[in-house]
Amino acid sequence: MDFQHRAGGKTGTGGVASASESNRDRRERLRQLALETIDLNKDPYFMKNHLGSYECKLCLTLHNNEGSYLAHTQGKKHQSNLARRAAKEAKDAPQQPAPERAKVDIKRFVKIGRPGYKVTKQRDPESTQQSLLFQIDYPEIVESIQPRYRFMAAYEQRIEPPDRKWQYLLFAAEPYETIAFKVPSREVDKDPRKLWTHWNKETKQFFLQFAFKVDSRSTRPPSPKPLQPASTFPANVVPPSLLLHLPLHLLHKKDGVSVFILFTVFHLL
Repeated sequence: MDFQHRAGGKTGTGGVASASESNRDRRERLRQLALETIDLNKDPYFMKNHLGSYECKLCLTLHNNEGSYLAHTQGKKHQSNLARRAAKEAKDAPQQPAPERAKVDIKRFVKIGRPGYKVTKQRDPESTQQSLLFQIDYPEIVESIQPRYRFMAAYEQRIEPPDRKWQYLLFAAEPYETIAFKVPSREVDKDPRKLWTHWNKETKQFFLQFAFKVDSRSTRPPSPKPLQPASTFPANVVPPSLLLHLPLHLLHKKDGVSVFILFTVFHLL
């Protein structure tokens, strides 16, 4: 027999596999692959009957061995039945209500008024960096409560027309009303040496100091040293009495907390 010129054949090799042999080899490869990835003990549709053969409870088919069943699970019929069963279970399952969001109860307390305050405008003669020092007095503050503060953008409030030239600095402590100060909307220096807070538990005073970053594009010549005034204030500190005060304005009311603008700082030295 001429094996050399046989179609698809090659001298020294076996003959061309028939269609049945190719199918048998394919099923064996699928069985080996399924054995590596599928655990029959966890398959809800795999069942061994009293005759020693295996059944697929989903497709109602019989199989002589585990390999035959595993090859069946990779087939089109089994996969389509799985998809049909999943769609039916999803349709019959009752609609689960959406989980309710956790409600945070607003803490309500009797307000006793606004705290006392003192603001000092400062300027570093060497770096020309401008800063503000706030002192808020809370003599009747609740025990174990520490005052808090935050910066608020002009677009967060709803009373005054938003102006991006200004921002608001808020202070809050129970049982006092929340107060706010209107300051220029400039970038704050986050250096811990420039931005710091201190809560004096003995005197019940809260201190906050922050500085604005120096704009490198606009450099001004250093101003001459002013004459030392007769008062006890240093040369680089303006007495609080020289600050410009404006009437009280209701800023906004949110979650039952009233916020007031006590005064507006327009210019810094």
